[in-house]
Amino acid sequence: MRRKTIDIITLGCSKNLVDSEHLMRQLEEVGFHVTHDAEHPKGQIAVINTCGFIGDAKEESINMILEFAQAKEEGDLEKLYVMGCLSERYLKELAIEIPQVDKFYGKFNWKELLQDLGKAYHDELHIERTLTTPKHYAYLKISEGCDRKCSYCAIPIITGRHVSRPMEEIVDEVKYLVARGVKEFQVIAQELTYYGVDLYKKQMLPELIECISDIPGVEWIRLHYAYPAHFPVDLFRVMRERPNVCKYMDIALQHISDNMLQQMRRHVSKAETYQLIEQFRKEVPGIHLRTTLMVGHPGETEADFEELKEFVRKVRFDRMGAFAYSEEEGTYAAAQYEDIIPQEVKQARLDELMSIQQGISAELSAMKVGKRMKVIIDRIEGDYYVGRTEFDSPEVDPEVLIACGDETLHIGNFYQVEIVNSDDFDLFGRII
Repeated sequence: MRRKTIDIITLGCSKNLVDSEHLMRQLEEVGFHVTHDAEHPKGQIAVINTCGFIGDAKEESINMILEFAQAKEEGDLEKLYVMGCLSERYLKELAIEIPQVDKFYGKFNWKELLQDLGKAYHDELHIERTLTTPKHYAYLKISEGCDRKCSYCAIPIITGRHVSRPMEEIVDEVKYLVARGVKEFQVIAQELTYYGVDLYKKQMLPELIECISDIPGVEWIRLHYAYPAHFPVDLFRVMRERPNVCKYMDIALQHISDNMLQQMRRHVSKAETYQLIEQFRKEVPGIHLRTTLMVGHPGETEADFEELKEFVRKVRFDRMGAFAYSEEEGTYAAAQYEDIIPQEVKQARLDELMSIQQGISAELSAMKVGKRMKVIIDRIEGDYYVGRTEFDSPEVDPEVLIACGDETLHIGNFYQVEIVNSDDFDLFGRII
């Protein structure tokens, strides 16, 4: 049995996870038993799907490869394969540095892995996946790559230009997943708002989301990773009119000072950013905005950082993440700017920014006490059922904790919940 078992280990973002799920389905079709648990590998073959976005992610990927390489040296593993973003970016170097790996694949040629295992890729299964998420939700990748040229970002170097998936193919995949019990879709891409420009010569995200929302059984659609410049404003109407399109938008803004936006090559101004946020809140009442911000990019002055803090205080994002600049070779920033802000200054700025947001999150959560909200149950943890509202994406956003009591709740079902308490991030509720 071990010989026919393959362990898939996925690192990095949900876009990688989708690739792993497609590979798992193909491997199962040709007779393998596939597991997706890095902590408890069971097979004699392992495939590591790597991330290569920033320094910490690359380090995690390399450490995981080395851990499995050691297992192979000790005889606990027969074959080790590596794919994904890190492998795409550093394939030749990795092959020299870690010879224990049987073969490295890039991000897009993982189908060769099946051939190297003596199996064929089944084209008729191209929309099918083995879900690693709870069966009631799935990530839906609508495109690959990115045409933006932000100064700090290595993603276009790794993934290449933006390539949209045909709308019909996406709709077929949603129908396939709904038939298997999926109710909630996290729509993901490196850059959502560019969807369709390459295939249809115009932004088609609003039309795509309308098509998905028309499919019976789709209860929630949530949008991730939008870009602020040239935002497709018809999406506001879709979010407002369609009850199964969550009033939620994940839009990475990175900074607010015009100095930094220009240095970062974001092609948007401070005034335009404020205007877009105001438009979101006016056109889609009740919308929850998630953003990501960066500190310590070359050229960031104390005045720029003060402006960023004021932005966070003023806008009061419902959800916010932040990270410190990490120089990535091959990027515009690495070639043109000097990374002279000390690491301790970057970390101090990051800590200060997140501290401001923690207070805001606590206040916004407290304002929900007494409200009734629709909640989907993800799992049981300890003495609580753990669920989410339409304003919460899995793993990154707050959760709703409901004490296990007399009433039995079912994973994947929706319930009406009254919010009775809150802390800095999570909510506590009771079934009504």
